Amino acid sequence: MKKYILSAMLIITACFSLKAQTSAVQIKVITENEPLLGATVYFEKLEKGAITDRDGNATFTEIPNGQHIITISYLGYKTLKTSILTPSVTDLIFKLTTDDDQELDEVVVQSSRSTRTVRKIPTRIEFIGGEELGEKAAMNPTNISMVLRESTGIQMQQTSLSSGSTNIKIQGLDGRYTQLLRDGFPLYGGFSSGLSILQIPPLDLQQFEIIKGSSSTLYGGGAIAGLVNMVSKTPGDEADLDIMLTQTQALGSTANVFYSKRNENYGVSLYGSGHYQKAYDTEDDDFSNLPKTKSISFNPKFYYYPSEKTTFWFGLNGTYDDRIGGDMTAIKSGKNGIHQYTEENISKRLSSQAVYQTQLDSVSSFHIKNSISFFDRNLSVPDFNFDGKQINTFTEINYQRESQRTEWIIGANLYSSNFDENDTATLQRDQKDLTYGMFVNNIYDLSDNWILETGLRGDYNTDFGFFPLPRLSLLYKNDSGFSSRIGGGLGYKIPDIFTEEAEYINFKDVLAIDKSIVKPERSYGVNFDVNYKVNLFDEVGFSINQLFYVTAINNALLLNSTNDGFFNYENATDKILSKGAETNIKFSYKDFRWFLNYALIDTKLNYLEGNPQKPLTAKHNGGSVFMYESEKWRIGFETFYTGKQLLSDGTETTDFATMGLLLMRNFKFTSVFVNFENFTDRRQSRFSPLLLPPHENPVFPELYAPTDGFIFSLGIIIKPFGNEEH
Repeated sequence: MKKYILSAMLIITACFSLKAQTSAVQIKVITENEPLLGATVYFEKLEKGAITDRDGNATFTEIPNGQHIITISYLGYKTLKTSILTPSVTDLIFKLTTDDDQELDEVVVQSSRSTRTVRKIPTRIEFIGGEELGEKAAMNPTNISMVLRESTGIQMQQTSLSSGSTNIKIQGLDGRYTQLLRDGFPLYGGFSSGLSILQIPPLDLQQFEIIKGSSSTLYGGGAIAGLVNMVSKTPGDEADLDIMLTQTQALGSTANVFYSKRNENYGVSLYGSGHYQKAYDTEDDDFSNLPKTKSISFNPKFYYYPSEKTTFWFGLNGTYDDRIGGDMTAIKSGKNGIHQYTEENISKRLSSQAVYQTQLDSVSSFHIKNSISFFDRNLSVPDFNFDGKQINTFTEINYQRESQRTEWIIGANLYSSNFDENDTATLQRDQKDLTYGMFVNNIYDLSDNWILETGLRGDYNTDFGFFPLPRLSLLYKNDSGFSSRIGGGLGYKIPDIFTEEAEYINFKDVLAIDKSIVKPERSYGVNFDVNYKVNLFDEVGFSINQLFYVTAINNALLLNSTNDGFFNYENATDKILSKGAETNIKFSYKDFRWFLNYALIDTKLNYLEGNPQKPLTAKHNGGSVFMYESEKWRIGFETFYTGKQLLSDGTETTDFATMGLLLMRNFKFTSVFVNFENFTDRRQSRFSPLLLPPHENPVFPELYAPTDGFIFSLGIIIKPFGNEEH
């Protein structure tokens, strides 16, 4: 009996001994003697991590006694890697210092649904943020077109001279193949797509994330050419107030106001924008090059933080936009005589976004998100009116788990779209779509140098059936500044009537989609790129990124004329094949930056005889941006070249180059700037006419070059709390 009692006592003693071999550890992270909220502290061998709280503390329990390697990281600061010994020390303080050389390598992007930095994600993601985004906002504070059109391989295609309707084309593929996202929500598809680019002001945006090539695993159908995710600014502990006022010589006035602030449990961001543009006739031909526009946008968001691990936020996004272009006399004085032609777009947009996210433990989190979008548009041209409403909904639930070597995301979503044309319309083109989706995505560190990303999505559309969407990406990186990525996947697009071709003819005589005949568009694509970064002559930084890509689209949706004067949608008999290359080079020296880019876009229509180049797609494009940025000054000089293009009738256009100059002076509470956009005044009317007679019912040729010419703007940015970034 004594032997059993002794054994039990030994077991109990051993258990207490094991318990005693662990310790509780608290690590405090500071910067310049201030606690740092949101820093990541990670025990490598234990695969255990935590995020610092408002006091800069990260607390761990049951850390085995002994020596441990920990890493402490935070965006914009040098990552600290060190060893600690427990239980010798259990309360430690570490200081992080800013890292001016990190740049994009340490940027965390939201499009990947990961907390990894750009350097550690196998998917190729282009990032626009910080000072570059602020610079583009100064160049064009009314919408995001300036931000996008100067990115390599992206073209902003204007579809209407009178309204200015514009679509984004990535790597030569039409705008309907690109998903526009706001904080991960698909708010700008379908009926609203033609005007969306013109109705998104940039001042409340923190960053842009661009993925080229099929991105359907995480975001569903429509991302055949890629996606653009616009990430909003979020409130911080310090109040932030920006007031931006701009005036152009082309009679345009814009005001933007953004405010944000967070306390312990609540936060708020408020954004409002107003734009008024008088009808502006650059050519002096009695037709507007810029439409008369009245636009108001608002975007309030409310945040609730019930604990350090949980966040809930709710936002609204609203826009009222009234734009009328065409005959200047008809716009100013009303229609009379030969002054008859106007095109007027009145649109109203209202969407809600709600997000709940909580950290379940140190490695896993749970997210629920929902949006409801309403868009109402009335398009009026002589003898025709297109009027309809669209309601889209999006709901998603996902679970994420992250450890040192691997990350998982598993989720499901539901997307619905309901377009309802005015009942008085002769052609009823109502359309409803409902799509269920499930997805799983994994990022796995095969080693310190190799990282693999795999994904699989399954979408079921109630009209068109099931779409399996696999995806694969592989990253190689080393410590000498070299990295390379290769990836590819499948994509699809549900057909609807809202294409560039239909927008060009104002949807007149366009028949509804016949779902029993028309098939969904399907795609496959591959991207391969290499990156190299090195310091030349000690003080000169150099980096290069070279991308090669190919995307093929089967069953492409075409708008063809019928024998009775209508237009009908059909599938192409062969593929659209887009292949090409993009080169991005950067030099840096102290406060100077020089960016060079070139894009080869070879997009062939294999369903046409001779496999011609896609119309309105320049095969050769190039650009140069030279920047000087100091504490007080920001100066930018830009040159962009657009090569020859083919029109739909086979006519070849001329090539052209545009130039721009931005000057900005920073003071403690204000910044003033002047911008000379397209100061060489390149515009299409210098090469070919913008409209053909008769005056009362003109014919509008296809648009392939700028139509508004030189724009001079003057503005001021007021920051009552100071220019902290400077």
